[in-house]
This record gives sequence, structure tokens and C-alpha cells, in this order.
Amino acid sequence: MSLLGVCLSLAAAGVSAQPVFVPAQRFTLAWTHSIEKVRWEEDYAIKLSPDGTTPILQALKARVRGSAAGMEPPDDAVLRNGWYEYQPTTWSPKGLRLTRSIYTADYEWCQTGQCLPLGQWLPSDGDITLLEPCIDQP
Repeated sequence: MSLLGVCLSLAAAGVSAQPVFVPAQRFTLAWTHSIEKVRWEEDYAIKLSPDGTTPILQALKARVRGSAAGMEPPDDAVLRNGWYEYQPTTWSPKGLRLTRSIYTADYEWCQTGQCLPLGQWLPSDGDITLLEPCIDQP
């Protein structure tokens, strides 16, 4: 049986490590801005393409805890319980390029109400981590 999820890999040239598979159909990616100290959260789903062959990463909802210079929420955001909530305009990205640094807190992977640092699955090399929808076929 195939499982939907994400594959995490390091984008640095010369890195030959195998991608790490994290099973998930829904998850939240969260982080705190390094300068402004404002928390952001984005909800995603992993689905199959209409023909059932390709996994797709779908952005569902995003929220930011306040606003700050250069990080304003979009015009259509609604303030609800201290969070600006909005619908992302990119619906089916092929994947995300996450900049991770030893000088900032790591991204958090949240699922079923628990959040863990992304480094729980894949250590950072201080550069770009690729997060791509994928299928694990045992």
C-alpha cells in the first residue's frame, strides 16, 4: 500500500543523502520570523492529482500572529483571536524551499496538535531544505 506524505532533502550541491519520507495527508508548517519574532503558520494537504498518479502539495490556510515591517498579511486577511488569517494564493505548489540557519529557530512540523522541530526528521546544513509531496512505496 502506498502512503502519501512529504520528502525532505537538502538542496546543497554535493549532498547525496536520500530524501526522508514523512507520512502526512495534512500538516502545519510554522516558524517565528528571526528579526520581528512574529509567528507564522501555514496549513497544507497532500493529495493526488486528478488522474491519481502525482502527489500535490495544496496550501489550505495561513495565519500570522500580528504584522511587522516587510511581513504584512495580505489585504484580504481577517484578524481573528490575534491572528491574521488568509487563504494563500498559491494552491498547488510542487514543493517548498525552506531556508534554515543555525542562527534562527528551526521550522516546526505540526500534526495532530503536536509541533516538533523539522530537525527531528532532517538536520539542517544551514542552507535550503526541499519539502516536496511524494509517495512512499514500500
